[in-house]
Amino acid sequence: MLNPTAGRRVAVVAGVRTPFARSGTIFRDVPAVALARYAVKELIYRAEIDGREIDQIVFGQVIASVLTPNVAREVSLLPQFPPTIPAYSLNRACASAAQAIENVATQIAMGHADAGIAGGVESLSDIPILHSRRFSRILMDASKARSVGQRLGAFSRVRPKDLVPVSPAIAEPSTGESMGQSAEKMAKENGIPREAQDRIALMSHQRAAAATSDGRLTAEIVPWLGGRDLDQVTTSDNGIRPDTSLEALGALKPVFDRKYGSVTAGNSSPLTDGAAAVLLMAEEKAVALGYEPLAFIRSFAVAAVDPSWQLLMGPALAVPKALERAGIGWRDLGLVEIHEAFAAQVLSNVQAWGSAAWADRLGLAAPLGDVDWDRTNVMGGSIAIGHPFGATGARIVTTLANEMKRRDVEFGLISICAQGGMGYAMVLER
Repeated sequence: MLNPTAGRRVAVVAGVRTPFARSGTIFRDVPAVALARYAVKELIYRAEIDGREIDQIVFGQVIASVLTPNVAREVSLLPQFPPTIPAYSLNRACASAAQAIENVATQIAMGHADAGIAGGVESLSDIPILHSRRFSRILMDASKARSVGQRLGAFSRVRPKDLVPVSPAIAEPSTGESMGQSAEKMAKENGIPREAQDRIALMSHQRAAAATSDGRLTAEIVPWLGGRDLDQVTTSDNGIRPDTSLEALGALKPVFDRKYGSVTAGNSSPLTDGAAAVLLMAEEKAVALGYEPLAFIRSFAVAAVDPSWQLLMGPALAVPKALERAGIGWRDLGLVEIHEAFAAQVLSNVQAWGSAAWADRLGLAAPLGDVDWDRTNVMGGSIAIGHPFGATGARIVTTLANEMKRRDVEFGLISICAQGGMGYAMVLER
């Protein structure tokens, strides 16, 4: 934890991202490492910083490539940097990029670095496809064969079922339950109605569309040049639906419980490709180089719940910790960003923050507070913008820091739910 009364203050100097695109669309043939490098090159360009000033690079990625398992190191080998910059990748599920930011910030606060880049990337269009364990053993036996006969003997054991590919599942390993199934369970147990979920989704699209139209969201996006001749330019996220309506969302059928469910594709975040990166510096370093920080990192916290209970309720525990560590209360927050994995998850956590029963459960004197939607997800959220697992945390930090500067807000909060029953929260200050 950063102590706001000791050590060096860590500044969020700048942040950029690629467009966030529904998987299988504009980034269908683009590997994750290319997206990560693309975002960081633009960050360096826009910040006009010499790569030699960077002391560390950390990136989050949830489904790593077997060919480039340490995507951060590949980023650090861009020609804009000296090859001596240490870099590593991490995985805290949907909070991975936020964790990357925390790790770099901690190094800066401790005096082990003066400046660093943190971010994340995900390509769900480019996930590793695995063989069955039996087929993998056959391939290993064939590779060790000392003769053609032995090799043919190994391959003769192959059966048609061995050739069926195995794709990574977006599910909880400990329970086998998918994220959507968990969200459906939370909606039922917490009494979250379908219409309330659809209203959150509608608000997400309307606000993201407005922020795209007025340039607030596109300002943080590096245009993507696609196509054979690099003449297909994408400047915004392609999952935003400005023309959707409550009626259109209400017509969608439930996905995870087709008979009694309320979680639909419309009130859930889509599978998304994209990358985001943030430039962090010690306050004195930023001043020396002539940068005006967007915000400073005040505190952060991580919490976890039993995955077999309500998988995505981690933020209900993490947010009170982050606020306590920051020395502020809910009413001090000028802006709040809640990651929208599912509308049911958002509303479940919102319900908990305002609940006396939850306050008692956490040992709090009173409920945390009621969410003011005029200050929350003011430019939409992951339902509309998209959710590349490893990148979302950096996207939210960039969006929040920029909006805090525009509105001259003193404190802002980030809340992210994550696989494994984890929750992540961070407080920014100006």
